[in-house]
Amino acid sequence: MRPRTVLSLEQALSLPYATMRFVQLGWRVIRVESTPSGDGLPGDPNRYIGREAVDADRRTYFVAPNVGKEAIALNLKDPRGRAALARVVAELGVDVFCCNVLPSRYEALGIDYATLCTAKPDLIWAGISALGPRYPDVPGYDPVLQAMAGIMEVTGDPAGPPMAAGVPLVDLKAGDEVYANVMLALAERAETGEGRRIDVSMLQAAASWLITTLPLVDFDCEPAEITRTGNEHRKFIPTNVYPTRDGFVYLAIGSDVQWKRLTATPMFAPVATPERVTNAGRTRDRAALRQAMADVTRGHATDEVAATLSAATIPWARINDIREVRALPALADAFTTTRTPDGRAIRMQPAAVSLPGMRREFPFPPKYAEHTQAVLAEAGFDETEIAALVRDGVAGTPRGQPEGCREGTHGGATQ
Repeated sequence: MRPRTVLSLEQALSLPYATMRFVQLGWRVIRVESTPSGDGLPGDPNRYIGREAVDADRRTYFVAPNVGKEAIALNLKDPRGRAALARVVAELGVDVFCCNVLPSRYEALGIDYATLCTAKPDLIWAGISALGPRYPDVPGYDPVLQAMAGIMEVTGDPAGPPMAAGVPLVDLKAGDEVYANVMLALAERAETGEGRRIDVSMLQAAASWLITTLPLVDFDCEPAEITRTGNEHRKFIPTNVYPTRDGFVYLAIGSDVQWKRLTATPMFAPVATPERVTNAGRTRDRAALRQAMADVTRGHATDEVAATLSAATIPWARINDIREVRALPALADAFTTTRTPDGRAIRMQPAAVSLPGMRREFPFPPKYAEHTQAVLAEAGFDETEIAALVRDGVAGTPRGQPEGCREGTHGGATQ
């Protein structure tokens, strides 16, 4: 079976992350970026975020989501650019088109589902936006959607302010929804021969994760059940981070049977009481139990606590920093890699699931517009046509790339 081809008008993180997952499957992904407009730097703003990796338009924040891709630049505000895009879709047999621009811009840029289906009737089309096409002019970035979806409200210390998660959860969730729904659409297309439009709302995707909190509202829950609890689990007690003599350990008690095994150990026997035999009793006594558990763990080194928990088959973990995660034996064979143009190996995140035959090393991300001419030629444009498109600013090339940079922190979805 031939590799699938994905054409993606993408920027920031949510959609590049989704299409990176297709790259990991061996699919061909061609990212489309804008041509220079005289307002800021050309193409994806994330090209210019972070330290310089190898050159001005491939900085560190841009690398991991964009390995193994091709890059072209088209001016979709120009009718010739829109025609070129449709021709690429048709001539390259594009299976999937993706975008994460504002829905209000779809038709003006010629990237709407109806237009592109004219070029490829069985095309699968997927778009990410902040609130979906019913709110076509609302831009979105991950932390904004974390705030809107209540994720910040349930994250952090109950005595402190709402907090953003340490990774861009909404961007990644939206990207995973594109990945999953494209797979569903491909399976259906194999049976029906028909394509499909997929609209991913970052807000709806994020809110779908409120499975342990939102339904409790209709059960007349206590306010504390649907707000921040720090590291303590809302329902399973004790599940928390506890101090040790030389650090911290996280342990999770998910059943009364586990509690019985924990308190059967000499180390944790002092925390056992008749009321705490059941989770309901431990919940009523959670404040005193929290202190009692900390009093025990604080008197022992992390290794001692870990040995006791392992012997009792209690789920636990050290609080690893990112460098320690890279050293975990359980992940040693899963990391993906790329190489800079000068040959330096860069270790990246693992694929979410290891599949047979899945590659682990990927080409370094492309420079801005690196493949414009080659892709247009593949779509049937001759040298004269390509030269005219480049001369008129309808198609971009890497030449003349500005050397400036701008710093920033956003990793969002649509703008």
